[in-house]
Amino acid sequence: MRPSLHRILIRPLLTEKMTAMRESGNKVGFLVASNANRLEIKKAVETLLKVRVDHVNVMNVSGKVKRLGRFAGKRSDWKKAIVTLKEGEKLELFESA
Repeated sequence: MRPSLHRILIRPLLTEKMTAMRESGNKVGFLVASNANRLEIKKAVETLLKVRVDHVNVMNVSGKVKRLGRFAGKRSDWKKAIVTLKEGEKLELFESA
């Protein structure tokens, strides 16, 4: 069973690198559900945020191994999507911040 559109986009990525990409290349980054594919991500962004999407790049990010003394643990793996908006499109979500 595929997740609903609201469960595909988990949260936007607000980092310095993504801010630079948004200003120069009209790209926006999202943390997405691990079982979502490019077509589902594109449909979710276009439907929920009401913008036109040019293309979607997706990558799986491995969680880091962290240590506290002799105890080792691992952060969760996650999926990142970088969405390129069509020419002239702007996402108001980031403009007010």
